[in-house]
Amino acid sequence: MTKKKKLYVLALIAAVVAAAGSYWFAGRPKVETVAAIRGPAIKAVYATGNVEPVNWAKITSVVKGRIVDLCLCEGKAIKRGAFLVRLDDREMRAQVKELELRAQFLEEEVNRYKALIGKNFVSRQNYDRAISDHTQAQAAIAAARKRLDDMVITSPMDGVVLRRDGEIGEIAEPGQVLFWVGRPKPLWVVAEVDEEDIPLVARGQTTLIKADAFPNQVLKGTVEQITPKGDPVNKTYRVRIALPGDTPLLVGMTTEINVVVLERPNALLVPAGAMKLGRLWVVEQGRAQPRAVGTGIVGDQMVEIVSGLEEGAVIVVSSAGGLKAGARVRARPRASAVGG
Repeated sequence: MTKKKKLYVLALIAAVVAAAGSYWFAGRPKVETVAAIRGPAIKAVYATGNVEPVNWAKITSVVKGRIVDLCLCEGKAIKRGAFLVRLDDREMRAQVKELELRAQFLEEEVNRYKALIGKNFVSRQNYDRAISDHTQAQAAIAAARKRLDDMVITSPMDGVVLRRDGEIGEIAEPGQVLFWVGRPKPLWVVAEVDEEDIPLVARGQTTLIKADAFPNQVLKGTVEQITPKGDPVNKTYRVRIALPGDTPLLVGMTTEINVVVLERPNALLVPAGAMKLGRLWVVEQGRAQPRAVGTGIVGDQMVEIVSGLEEGAVIVVSSAGGLKAGARVRARPRASAVGG
């Protein structure tokens, strides 16, 4: 065989081998992998809540009336008894005056009957009725004066005017909140926890708090109070979470909360998406092998493995097709594994 023919045959053989190798390699499923790592495993109860002062009050009207004056003191410190709102009291003052005149007339009637009853000019029944009418008139005056007093609303406590919800000229309805007064510190988060989770929550537990106003911060708090009676309609229990004195959270902010009920600082972790029917796929020497494992804390992103796996094991997190035990695979590490 000539040299030229030998080269041609060798090239042909190399091409056949390369094609066969390419075919064999292309038949392997592609898989993305990550390594099992050590890290903190946290079991938490999720809830949402609002930031509120520990000491505060809603200031409402107990009578209906038009607002004619109010304190322009939003954000300012005030004392207990300080003026907040005055309602139009002209009609109520006229009623009080009318009732006072009637009571005066009835008192004169009682005195007149008292003088006449001794001379048997009036019956005891008429005298007793006059006394009863006068007593009722006095009670009506007391009630009217109380309503007149209610036309002026004052602060029930020392604090800061956190918010004003009334305006001059508006009609204040009974129960309508006109002012919010409270002490800006200390603060806590008032959260609603599902009744199925409340047995896991206890006083003193650490909470991790997220707020839209601070997207890059995880803030901390501590479970302070758990309301003994739940809401049977919403199926929740109210939990109050104390905040540290230097918290950046402000009154009225909405928050998302994770109450830490269990934490293991050095757990073996794999991505939650890698678990399939209680097992993992592990890549060993280029082959995929199923591995039954025992799990501990299960989170949204990561799962704690307590048995059946070693640290650093290469775990399949996604594959281009179905996997079979012992099948050769083309493994490609995931660019960035989900942690936490």
